Amino acid sequence: MPTLLLIDDEPVIQHAFRKAFHPPGYETLTARTAAEGVALLAARRPDVVVLDVHLPDATGLQAFDRIKQVDARTPVILVTGHGTTDLAIEAMKRGAFDYLLKPLAYDQLRELVDRACVSSRLMHVPAVVGEGAPAESDALVGRCPAIQEVFKAIGRVAGTNATVLILGESGTGKELVARAIYQHSKRADKPFLAVNCGAIPESLLESELFGHEKGAFTGADRKRIGKFEQCQGGTLLLDEVGELSILAQVKLLRALQEQRFERVGGTETVQTDVRVIAATNAELETLSAAGRFRSDLYFRLNVFTIRLPPLRERGDDIDLLTDYYLVRFGREFDRPVPVVPQETRLLIRGYRWPGNVRELQSALKQGLLQMSGSVLLPEFLTAVRRSAATVASPSDAPGEDQSGPPAPRPALDWNQFMTERLAAGSHELYAECLSLMERQLLSRVLERTAGNQLRAAELLGITRGSLRHKLRALGITIERGVSTDDDQGD
Repeated sequence: MPTLLLIDDEPVIQHAFRKAFHPPGYETLTARTAAEGVALLAARRPDVVVLDVHLPDATGLQAFDRIKQVDARTPVILVTGHGTTDLAIEAMKRGAFDYLLKPLAYDQLRELVDRACVSSRLMHVPAVVGEGAPAESDALVGRCPAIQEVFKAIGRVAGTNATVLILGESGTGKELVARAIYQHSKRADKPFLAVNCGAIPESLLESELFGHEKGAFTGADRKRIGKFEQCQGGTLLLDEVGELSILAQVKLLRALQEQRFERVGGTETVQTDVRVIAATNAELETLSAAGRFRSDLYFRLNVFTIRLPPLRERGDDIDLLTDYYLVRFGREFDRPVPVVPQETRLLIRGYRWPGNVRELQSALKQGLLQMSGSVLLPEFLTAVRRSAATVASPSDAPGEDQSGPPAPRPALDWNQFMTERLAAGSHELYAECLSLMERQLLSRVLERTAGNQLRAAELLGITRGSLRHKLRALGITIERGVSTDDDQGD
């Protein structure tokens, strides 16, 4: 639960914030003076600070400067009246996250606080490299040779100021590598900001990076400080850098070469000191050859390159990641860490994971939420099973007869299952084994009868009502269109 610190001496504003940002979404702390706010900041380390520029014991930027002395990385949102926007702009030049004008608009405030919380998390939550990572951390886990080379590359480049280019498919962990480089760098006590170049309209991206002057274009009703200026002394991640327009590429090249730029619509040259880490799933060399990406910018970004392997090429790392994320999500959802039988691991290992680690995380979350009992069976990973079937279907020869019995499932390793449960200190081993055996038995018999519950009950030697009761108790569902005449007449 993110913690928000409001420093404002107006009771009405404090009441509004407590009403808008309350548990379980947020914890809101309030202070009426700069001294109280700085003391709370040091004691509680909130994720985001919202600061009024006029306080009883501080004027102008005094409170802001004192906050930055405690922790330069904590995002600070300033609240200001129309007559004090110059102070807010000056604070943004010194590293403030953004500012809002009174009266406050709830939707704008909520969106800004949410973005600030994301930014705070990027800086403060450890990006752990290697095994043995605590479940509350974001970790790049793996033993395969390709991921070990990534670990070595992070170690080699983190302590330098070199520009880094991270290449890899979507979902492979490029942002995590960038955070690890930042957190192990000499700039770790300065801001870390991330810009998704592919998520911002082309017409606004240049302003997002370099800022703009009031009146620079339609809708530019106030001066804006860009990320290069906000991130002074820190590290800036340009995600999906291949999406930059040619004009933005020209300004980025100059900023990298000379550490200076002009805001959109301005003539003042702004000096900056920012380390850039770029990431993309595109082949910049190919884009450069096609004239869609400047070759001189590509060479400037390509000072030190880290290439992340796709999940399908990481072998046994899939098992490591599965176990790590099940522990993490089990804590997140307050669920026991499940047993993963061999047939589930075979399903996970056999899938190609086009969405890579991000898709694996999503599938495991869904499986935990759908799971009943303590065993993560293949039927709980419905998204993986459906996606795997969709991927496999185009390879079927056209016109080939696909009838016949389904391919047999891999046999469950009962010895491994019992060893894992005993090692986990289970006190319900009999019930767990019985539940798993019933699931396996009912699922395979229903496969044999193509979902016909009447024939399945006959094979099992039980009544159809008893079968349906067991199916409901075990959480087994039969997809519509599979069952035949046994569903008629209910």
